[in-house]
Amino acid sequence: MRALVQRVTRCSVRVDDKVISQTGRGLLVLLGVSRDDSEKEAAYIVNKVLNLRIFDDDEGKMNLSLVDVKGELMVVSQFTLYADTRKGRRPSYVQAAPPDRAEELYESVCEGFARAGFEPGRGTFGAYMLVELENDGPVTILLESPAAPSLEL
Repeated sequence: MRALVQRVTRCSVRVDDKVISQTGRGLLVLLGVSRDDSEKEAAYIVNKVLNLRIFDDDEGKMNLSLVDVKGELMVVSQFTLYADTRKGRRPSYVQAAPPDRAEELYESVCEGFARAGFEPGRGTFGAYMLVELENDGPVTILLESPAAPSLEL
């Protein structure tokens, strides 16, 4: 499982020209699910995102987590995080989970955040979405669960 985490001052998701979700200061998580992922990887990502210390403390050091700052959270499914572009010009998505399994694990991640007290804003799984964000910093971090296929060549 891969999570591209962006620290944001705000973000929103539009589907069919209608805002379906929006948040203020916090994190936008673009979530990619691989064909080999399970609930174990989902729990890992939830814990890692909630406790990742990427917000500034009083001294300007990235020392605080989403939990510490009581920030907001948006989670958007993004299978293209598993694009393999090493051969040819068209990305291959063979490492991405099939849609039904990906949606199940996407929901599991969202429910994990909610159980921790951080009900996430959500995209619409499988829909064409317009995601608008104001990246704070900018701070963008790629997280991979330990079982995720490596990005190394």
